[in-house]
Amino acid sequence: MDIATRVWNHRWKIDPIVRSLIDTDFYKLLMCQSVFRNRRDTRVTFSLINRSPHVRLADLIDEGELREQLDHIRGLRLTRGESTWLRGNTFYGKRQMFRPDFMEWFEGLQLPPYHLERRDGQYELTFEGAWPEVMLWEIPALAVLMELRGRAVLGRLGRFELQVLYARGMTKLWEKIERMRGIEGLRIADFGTRRRHSFLWQDWAVQAMIEGLGSRFIGTSNCLIAQRRDIEAIGTNAHELPMVYAALAETDAELAEAPYRVLADWHEEHEGNLRIILPDTYGTAGFLERAPDWLAKWTGLRIDSGDPVEGAETAIRWWQARGEDPRQKLVIFSDGLDVDVMERLAVRFRGRVKVSFGWGTLLTNDFRGLVEGDALAPFSLVCKATHANGRPTVKLSDNPNKATGPADQIARYRRVFGVGAQKPVEVVV
Repeated sequence: MDIATRVWNHRWKIDPIVRSLIDTDFYKLLMCQSVFRNRRDTRVTFSLINRSPHVRLADLIDEGELREQLDHIRGLRLTRGESTWLRGNTFYGKRQMFRPDFMEWFEGLQLPPYHLERRDGQYELTFEGAWPEVMLWEIPALAVLMELRGRAVLGRLGRFELQVLYARGMTKLWEKIERMRGIEGLRIADFGTRRRHSFLWQDWAVQAMIEGLGSRFIGTSNCLIAQRRDIEAIGTNAHELPMVYAALAETDAELAEAPYRVLADWHEEHEGNLRIILPDTYGTAGFLERAPDWLAKWTGLRIDSGDPVEGAETAIRWWQARGEDPRQKLVIFSDGLDVDVMERLAVRFRGRVKVSFGWGTLLTNDFRGLVEGDALAPFSLVCKATHANGRPTVKLSDNPNKATGPADQIARYRRVFGVGAQKPVEVVV
């Protein structure tokens, strides 16, 4: 695929950014099935949050084009081939990962309406409705906004400039891959769908990882690319589940138990490498301190905020205190990764735990330094569940710079979960 030519041709016709309902992350479908089973009547609101306000999206992206892309997504339906793949493929060693009742629902799904406004150089984009339906807007909405921002910048370039830009971008990524070949015991997956440069670029990056790393590249979070390239679809669960469960809690005691209730529901459905704890929604240290013993027997833990070294060391001490051998446990690092960070973490924890990496934005959207003014530098854009049954959701994180929610509720959650002083860490992506 000549990506530069395709980008140049964007100028001449409408080119849909999202062309499939499975152009999304695998964890969204796993979580959607869990929500469909356990909390399908919950009403939620998802909202766009630009954590990099210097990127004025409403000044860059034409509102009519944004609406056209979002309307196109609402017209998508699961195809017969996509349904067959989801129904019949083996995921994480399990056939029929997705139950017939969920698949029947998914095959008839149309994503619900959206609400879009411009305000102070930004877009206010929200989705409201039944939780299983609304949650599936998150990934495609982010992909559309990220790619439209890129198109706005690339539209200023000539055809040869585009060819040189993509040649440089490919060289930059290939040099990273060559460095990663030297990481002993490397296990790495693509986690870059949400803030990718474009679908074509993510697909190219995955193919480069396949060729450059072989079996050390274990798969992609993107279901459509996994299907097309015949590789593993990778993903488990995310902060969305405990955030909504916590918002539904009636008392402080129920609130304190909400993160464990989420994992108890997950435990009933999944086993093996799908039993991965994400402990940082309301602070890793407190979560592990109060965790039930059965969670220590899970396969591993994912670190997605704060100091990754501190997070992994905390997990190792916790497993040891619970009588588990950390060398048999898996730690997945997934926050703001690039090659130098992965090299350092691999060396530090080699032989102490099993290490894996979920490489996101700096795999699928690293054009830093390749355009004048760094106009293609990645930025932090998220789409979060902000309300559940009319109540605000809260995320504290191990990094206070990632906290979301009303100030009074953040204070309450910090009290209930015993979160003390935290060290702010710059949010790169």
